[in-house]
Amino acid sequence: MFAKLRLVPKKKYWDYFILVARFLLAFTFIKYGYSKLVDGQFGVSSNDLLVPLKDLPLFKVMWFLFDHEPLKTAVGILQIITGILLLFESTAILGVVFFIPIAANIILMDISFMDEGMGRAFARRFAYYFVLCFLILWNDKERIKIIWNTMIKKFSMKRKFPILLYLLLPLFAILLEILPGIPYALYYYITNPERISESFKLIQSLFQ
Repeated sequence: MFAKLRLVPKKKYWDYFILVARFLLAFTFIKYGYSKLVDGQFGVSSNDLLVPLKDLPLFKVMWFLFDHEPLKTAVGILQIITGILLLFESTAILGVVFFIPIAANIILMDISFMDEGMGRAFARRFAYYFVLCFLILWNDKERIKIIWNTMIKKFSMKRKFPILLYLLLPLFAILLEILPGIPYALYYYITNPERISESFKLIQSLFQ
């Protein structure tokens, strides 16, 4: 068996290491994601609920808040999807792109709400995971170069519109913001016509 291993090219050892790294990250996130879906993560005990909020450790407050839906299920599903993407070489880059921001949020929450010792331990653990992410990307650097070059080639400082239109961006952004509310406002005033005069009076009072 060991004699056969010596015949394996060194490049294959590196590829296998990357496969192990992807599997570790995938397993970690799939495990965490699944535990959220089956109530294995987040939440506090009934005894903790009887303790005044100011007396609870911040970590337990965080776990109580994160136990609410749809947050818990959404995070769990995202972690499982990320893990599945990492398992396959063709989607590993996308898996890393998903993994890094989710893991960064986990670190920030752990540092902020855990006690100092536990927070540092989790920070070191996820820092190691970030190194593995970098190595996964480095292993696929040719595809990364293609993606990067495609983005850079499409980037241009040349103006596509007159300066006036750029100056009017805040105005059009406000109009775009209120656009979805127009149908609701029309429906409201059609079904409640008596409110129209009240609204006009309110608008007049704002300009007096």
